[in-house]
Amino acid sequence: MESRPRKLLDQVRDALRVKHYSYSTEKTYVHWIRRFILFHNKRHPSEMGTPEVTQFLTYLAVNEYVAASTQNQALSAIIFLYRVVLQQELAGINAVRAKPSRYLPTVLTPEEVHQVISHLYGVYKLLIQLLYGSGLRLSEGLQLRVKDIDFAQRQLLIRDTKGRESRVTMLSSRVIEPLQVHLQGVRQLHNQDLERGYGSVYLPFALERKYPNADRQWIWQYIFPADRLSHDPRSGVTRRHHLHETGIQRAVRSAVRQAKIQKRVTCHTFRHSFATHLLQNGYDIRTVQELLGHKDVKTTMIYTHVLNRGGRGVRSPLDP
Repeated sequence: MESRPRKLLDQVRDALRVKHYSYSTEKTYVHWIRRFILFHNKRHPSEMGTPEVTQFLTYLAVNEYVAASTQNQALSAIIFLYRVVLQQELAGINAVRAKPSRYLPTVLTPEEVHQVISHLYGVYKLLIQLLYGSGLRLSEGLQLRVKDIDFAQRQLLIRDTKGRESRVTMLSSRVIEPLQVHLQGVRQLHNQDLERGYGSVYLPFALERKYPNADRQWIWQYIFPADRLSHDPRSGVTRRHHLHETGIQRAVRSAVRQAKIQKRVTCHTFRHSFATHLLQNGYDIRTVQELLGHKDVKTTMIYTHVLNRGGRGVRSPLDP
């Protein structure tokens, strides 16, 4: 009896996993491909091509007013579907493009940063101190592992970042002692998991097959483990993942309210503040670019505009 061919979205998931895309990217790509198919009344993508893709992308821009980054995300997912899964090339896509947004990121003053941190406690306070003190994205902070910390050199190794390139950034001396105390508790939790027959952690890039016992070693454990064990959505293995982002996001919103700061503050605001404050302190933009992991210095240049906010530093004629 012949086995039934795998469904299209399952083929997409398989292709993404072979290429080591993150689970969040997998969910995003599957979402946009499903929407593309539903938009065209469930026609199979192999029966469609450039005109249908153009129509869908134009609809997103004209009817749903999506941001340019959202439209590009949908396009990337569909191109992946055709190029990798269906092995077809799309040419001549001429959709109405969403208007790129030009905005300056929200930045806190050093005083405001410390006000927010003063209303955070425990693991959430430590995590935000790392985001601000080292310029990390939230995902990078959550995915830190024991082996990524170098206390002697006071630095962090950020692996598998956005763009899949590693970088080194500083470790604030202020967090060293609380981080070491925190890791003592994490190690006790890991030992308890091992005693119960668990203790494994997700390893990237098929390292589990290369090093069968590495997933239970201390150096591979997450610095910010989740409170409870969970089933891995890909492998089905019961293991302890890192903290979920919603918890820290909720804690930051609460701390901002308590600090009575009238700005829209997210976890990413601390990374923006890190970069801006370094430039204010006289560090050159190339150094900041390297610490942030930006491929193009133009991306880092936005923080110079933040510094010049308010008429590019020109004194108002109303001021004495």
